Amino acid sequence: MSIKQERMAERIRQVMSELLMREVSDPALQGVTVTEVKIDPEVMFARIYVNALGDETRRDEVMGGLKRASSFLRREMSKRIRVRSAPEIRFLWDEGLEQANKVEQLLNDLEIPEPADDEDEVITLDLDDVDLDPYGDDDDEWDVYDDKQA
Repeated sequence: MSIKQERMAERIRQVMSELLMREVSDPALQGVTVTEVKIDPEVMFARIYVNALGDETRRDEVMGGLKRASSFLRREMSKRIRVRSAPEIRFLWDEGLEQANKVEQLLNDLEIPEPADDEDEVITLDLDDVDLDPYGDDDDEWDVYDDKQA
């Protein structure tokens, strides 16, 4: 995003957060958080990502409330950011938090064995049996290359 887009997106996020917290009286929109705003290059359209933190079950209720309040929110947003034409807004549910919780749960469910506390155990490697040239290149090629460099 350009600097103009980033500034506008941040301003819209601030204004929308304030409107949802203080101005909207719809009980369906209580506790809704604006998590991110993305704007197209022409600053004509804004995608506003929202989430009801801690309550993923309210998704349909919240999205319905935002649909009912969208004209009010756009009008108030245009007054507060003072632009000639306010971008059209589209509300989307932010699934990033839910996905992060799923990943965290998966990580917590992993059974990783504890490392052994045997400090006396020493691992030795026999390098005679190790193929130090895994690509099968001839060592002669390197000698020719080194001769050219000299």
